[in-house]
Amino acid sequence: MAIATKRIYDPPSGRDGYRVLVDRLWPRGLSKEDAALDEWLKDIAPADQLRTWFHGDRARWGAFRRRYLSELKSHRETLRELARRGKEGRVTLLFGSRDEERNNAVVVAQYLNMLGKN
Repeated sequence: MAIATKRIYDPPSGRDGYRVLVDRLWPRGLSKEDAALDEWLKDIAPADQLRTWFHGDRARWGAFRRRYLSELKSHRETLRELARRGKEGRVTLLFGSRDEERNNAVVVAQYLNMLGKN
């Protein structure tokens, strides 16, 4: 499976493949043209309450991840489609967070990899 994550503020690359923003809020200071998106899946982003509760607090990462994985189950069909795309070519999940290791796109990528194994 070819699922990658990348900050949306990083320049688009031909190696990105299908570019999907997985944040609920549009990134500040970025035009839609500069984002070069193929799709914006704001509905699969963490619920506002979960997002604001976590807000980059590294100590809450494990709990955030578990709660968000639980939320993602309600979007299984949408995520199956993304997993299918990942089997056919590269999918890059875009996020706005400065933390490249602990953000919702990382959790979505893990979920897609689990779906891809089934």
